[in-house]
This record gives sequence, C-alpha cells and structure tokens, in this order.
Amino acid sequence: MKWGIIGTGNMGQILIDAWMSSKVIDQEHLYITNRNISKAYAVKEKYPNIHVIDRAQDLAETADIIFICARPGDIFQLLIDIYSRLTKDDCLVSITSPYSVQRLEKLVPCQVARMIPSITNRALAGTTLFSFGASVRKETKGYLIQSSRIFSNPEIIPEDITRIASDIVSCGPAFFSYLAQQFIEAACQETAISKAQATQLMENMLIGYGKLLEDGHYSLPQLIEKVCVKGGVTGEGINVLEKETGQLFNHLISKTHAKYREDIEKISYQMLEG
Repeated sequence: MKWGIIGTGNMGQILIDAWMSSKVIDQEHLYITNRNISKAYAVKEKYPNIHVIDRAQDLAETADIIFICARPGDIFQLLIDIYSRLTKDDCLVSITSPYSVQRLEKLVPCQVARMIPSITNRALAGTTLFSFGASVRKETKGYLIQSSRIFSNPEIIPEDITRIASDIVSCGPAFFSYLAQQFIEAACQETAISKAQATQLMENMLIGYGKLLEDGHYSLPQLIEKVCVKGGVTGEGINVLEKETGQLFNHLISKTHAKYREDIEKISYQMLEG
C-alpha cells in the first residue's frame, strides 16, 4: 500500500515522524509533496528513501491513500487539481476539521475519511480522531484504524463533536503548554528560582503526571484529592484557580468554535464560487 502526503508543514512532518518512528510504513512506500517543494526535500534528507513528487496531481495518481495536510482555505482548489487522478479505489484522508467527510464526498470520486492527529502522536501516544464517509469500504476503514493503533489511540467520533474533540486532542497540548509556561514565568517573577530550573521541574512533573494517568494509578479528580490536603498549601492554590479561571475554558471553546464556523463559511463560499 502506497501512502502519500500533500503538505509537509507542521502536522505533515509530525505524521511522517510518527510513521517512521513506529514503522507503520516503510520509507519506500511513502510519497510526499509540498507547494514549496524544498520543504519536501528537507524531509527526504532525514528519511532518504522517501519519494518526493513535484506535483500534487502526480502524487494523487501514485498513492493509494492520500493524506491532505493543507490549510482549509487551500483544499478546495487542491481537490479540483487532483480530481482527475483519483479513482474509486483510492482513499483521500483530510486532517482538517472544517471539511466534513460528507462535504469531501461531494468533491472527489474516491473513498473519504478524516483523521485529526495530535502532536502527541510524535511520541507514539495520544489520540487520533477519525470520521468515515459512506463510501469507505470496510477493509479500508479497518486498515486505517489498525495502522493508527501503532502510533496512537484511534477514536471514531460523530460530526457534531468534531471541533471540541479537536480542541482537546489536537489543540490541547498547545493550550496546556501555554498554561505551564505561564506558571514558570510567574515562579521566576515571584521567587528566586531560575527559569532553567523551573522549566526542568515543570517538564519532569508533567512527564510523571502523564505516567500516573497512563498507568491508571489515579483519575483526574483523584489526583486533586490525593494532593490537595484539607487546609494545606495545595488547597490554597486550588482556591485561587477556582476564582481566577472562572469561565476561562468556556471562553476558549467559544472562540475555537467561532473560528471553526468561520472556516466552514469560507469553504462553503469557495464551493459556491467554484
């Protein structure tokens, strides 16, 4: 089975690294391209047996599974460009949330799936979100899910929770990294700890925290209960968090969903214009 990636930006490169580290596919079976082709050749320097193809149309003709890792605004024209090279046996996989599988199925003559990855897949961990079009064959669906299990935990989701699931799985690492960085900055401002030491302690805490959850020692509520001794220091900190965070995450979700709806509107407009 030949896999192809159109778009070797951040997420495209993360997927390639995850696939190569997990050995889910051999380098010889992976074909890549990018609008700025030098970026694709930069990936080949790291994995010399990967095939770089100069044009998206030629990649679509070569690969059996084509992963679209382009920006939402670029996808409509890209699909027009590769349409004639796709067959009913091919499977097109989009990694962007605004394009539903139902919308994609109206634009291409092949099987369609959506796979939303996470940067955590680079560590062969975390979740990969899947949605499948009605045209996807049972064998193709099974192949994609089984392949993703090698580098992640696949989760099939309905359309109506796509954005919030993506917020947690795909955006979550950035959100919580920002909060951790803010904690580090405040520690340096309020105490004599160095940024280097605060960063090291924070990173080690997060690694251990993840292991506690991974190994099933505690749930999230249990972690709070075990650390937060009544009347203790942690309790005082939790009180501050309860007061200060307020509707923080409600506002965050509101903003991500507003952007999601904006992207869908732009896509709809492109299709009408096209």
